[in-house]
Amino acid sequence: MNTTTKIRPRDRDAILQSLRAGVVPRRGLHLIQVGRAEEVKALMKDIDRIADGGSAVRFVIGAYGSGKTFFLNLVRAIALEKGLVCAHADLNPDRRLHATGGQARSLYAELMRNLSTRSKSDGGAMPSVVERFVSASAKQAREEERSVGHVIHDRLGQISEMMGGYDFAQVLEAYWKGHENGDEQLKMDAVRWLRGEFTTRTDARKALGVRTIIDDGNVYDHLKLMARFLRLAGYGGLMIGLDEMVNLYKLSNTRARTSNYEQILRILNDALQGNVEGLGFLFGGTPEFLTDHRRGLYSYEALEGRLSENRFAVQAGIVDMSGPVIRLANLTPEDLYVLLNKLLLVQAEGNPENCLLPDQALTAFMEHCSNQIGSAYFQTPRNVIRSFLDLLAVLAHQPDMEWAGLIGHVTLQKETNLDLAPLDEGEVESQDTPAAPVSSSADDDLHEFRI
Repeated sequence: MNTTTKIRPRDRDAILQSLRAGVVPRRGLHLIQVGRAEEVKALMKDIDRIADGGSAVRFVIGAYGSGKTFFLNLVRAIALEKGLVCAHADLNPDRRLHATGGQARSLYAELMRNLSTRSKSDGGAMPSVVERFVSASAKQAREEERSVGHVIHDRLGQISEMMGGYDFAQVLEAYWKGHENGDEQLKMDAVRWLRGEFTTRTDARKALGVRTIIDDGNVYDHLKLMARFLRLAGYGGLMIGLDEMVNLYKLSNTRARTSNYEQILRILNDALQGNVEGLGFLFGGTPEFLTDHRRGLYSYEALEGRLSENRFAVQAGIVDMSGPVIRLANLTPEDLYVLLNKLLLVQAEGNPENCLLPDQALTAFMEHCSNQIGSAYFQTPRNVIRSFLDLLAVLAHQPDMEWAGLIGHVTLQKETNLDLAPLDEGEVESQDTPAAPVSSSADDDLHEFRI
């Protein structure tokens, strides 16, 4: 392990604490990235296409604990560096793509709260995005010796022609009026409307003079509007990341599940036909979410036809990255060895001389994991990573302890997704009863590490 890269304590702690808790860190992903080279290359082409005014949709499919969320966050970081604006959210019983009880608007509001740019990578970028649009318009007005209001009105002309675009443009013009007159409340109300935070048309009309709000019925239309607006503001486009898509699979209400799949079909058709500009979607889900013919995407015939694998590539043993589905390949034992090396180096803040374990300890640790749970230790490595970091934490507090004696006491179990327990074949799926809340305990369960 030879490197001269100094890792800041803040980044080090963020990475180690997140991984020990079983979640993906928000910073420093490049320090622990291994494998997935072809998948990353394919998604980088999508990012370039979006930045060029095109569109893209990808379904990132991987087993529970295989690194889907890490991969989505890595692609997000690349997109931000390439000048795109990113928004991400996890689906849950209160956040869906289609609904009639406010769940779709809730998803939109969460996406807009998490709106990120390269300079504001932790979310909350909506005000700065709008300010950038206004500043660019003011610069253009000075160059053309015109009023800023007229320039903004002209620039928003193409948005006004889109579905819901007239009120969208009116809200942006209201923001400019607040900017020009020093009316902070008007500016705040405009940003709230753009974030989907108004819940009644009466409040929106009173605050901004518009008669519509972002609600369950127009969420996707407003994502398309936002993508067009971001390009006008000088960004490459908008990348939407939606994780935990398995929550749609778990909906017991057949009608609600079908309506969400129809919305996914609409998004997929628009992207494949080139009907949207500067907009990309990344959907993260498990194989069951995709291929289950009873509840998964394959239960909807039109989606199955569009998302089926390339049979010629399968027969030839080739991985086709050109289709909408990206199946995350398993990490190899070599990849996991490199990952453990990187984690060891992160713990040492980038200084190889401060590493707590020699190379032979990594080999011994991997052999121990293989003996306990077989090949699952590198196919779904989350528990292995947790246990390894727990081991490093013990050595950090007790540097005189022998690593050889500790490794044999590491206990871990094969990763299982409790949310996808076998469904009762006798279950009658309700057409009208809302889905019951789903526990997330499987994601939060920490397997015991004993010394």
